[in-house]
Amino acid sequence: MSEESTTPDLVELAGRQLEAANRHDLDAFMSVFAPDAVYDASRDGLGVYEGTAAIRGLIGGWWDAFDDLRLTPEAVLDLGNGVLFAAIRHDARPVGSAAYVNTHQAYVFVIVEGLVAQTTVYRDVDEARAAAERLAEERG
Repeated sequence: MSEESTTPDLVELAGRQLEAANRHDLDAFMSVFAPDAVYDASRDGLGVYEGTAAIRGLIGGWWDAFDDLRLTPEAVLDLGNGVLFAAIRHDARPVGSAAYVNTHQAYVFVIVEGLVAQTTVYRDVDEARAAAERLAEERG
């Protein structure tokens, strides 16, 4: 298993993206994506999105489904070699509802030249962490 790094750049990148998401600032959120980025949400049944226009559409539509949405990081780890793992709690109130829903998701990010080149979304945090560790090792 690769040793975890605490390089602040990638962790700070994730922090800025979470802050932007919690403000619903789509421009700031999208500013960390490479123009040809890939966002793989297929494990959630939402497909694979290629390019910033497609990713913007997915994220903007998702945010529009909620009157209140808060993302809270549970773990954000720079695993080295441009691989970032994040476990995030989502607390949300769907539009027109008084009830809140919450879920946990994990994300594996591949960062190239300071921008997110690929994001893969997982429901299973342990599966995501293992995939991220393998990917960091392969990229080493």
